[in-house]
Amino acid sequence: MKVDIHDSWKPYLQDEFEKPYFKDLVNFVKNEYTINQCFPPGKQIFNAFNYCPFENVKVVIIGQDPYHGYGQANGLCFSVNEGVSHPPSLINIFKEIEQDLGIAYPKSGNLMRWAEQGVLLLNAALTVRADLAGSHQNKGWETFTDSVIKIINDKKEGIIFLLWGGYAKQKVKYINDNKHKILASGHPSPLSANRGYWFGNKHFSKTNYLLGQVFQKPIQW
Repeated sequence: MKVDIHDSWKPYLQDEFEKPYFKDLVNFVKNEYTINQCFPPGKQIFNAFNYCPFENVKVVIIGQDPYHGYGQANGLCFSVNEGVSHPPSLINIFKEIEQDLGIAYPKSGNLMRWAEQGVLLLNAALTVRADLAGSHQNKGWETFTDSVIKIINDKKEGIIFLLWGGYAKQKVKYINDNKHKILASGHPSPLSANRGYWFGNKHFSKTNYLLGQVFQKPIQW
């Protein structure tokens, strides 16, 4: 695995790349991609960072690990490539945007357009083996992405963190809510959404309201 990451992140993450756990992680990922089919494609592993430079980050959305179906994952949490059917969680995200903001349900499930506006779409684990959800968890990725959250918390101010579901909510311990804003709700997966923990959270209008309060451009969701 080559760490192909936007230059803006390197001053903050270079020390992390030199740590033993990260070198072990690199070896693990290289081996996995050699002997198994894994996602996303190697060049897209760090897309969350490459489409959202450090200085542009306004909003952070935390996912768990990439989609594990062929052709789905593109390095951005909850996002799929152009022309790919929308997974259930993404469908519910778009339905909530439709209800919250009156924006028509989009054809494309590629959330690159969000990333380019300053939304860091960060999975806790950045890779996965095909058809095996969670297969690259607890191999070092979480240590790395927790460090990313801590760095954003320490080095920036006024970031809006969207924590969807129990796993993402665990990250609250790394976020200073005196410096940043936290919006938490249930996960957009059908199991959570159909129990009433997702729909109606209005996180998208609330995010844009909070951005407006500090004279930042709203996100075009």
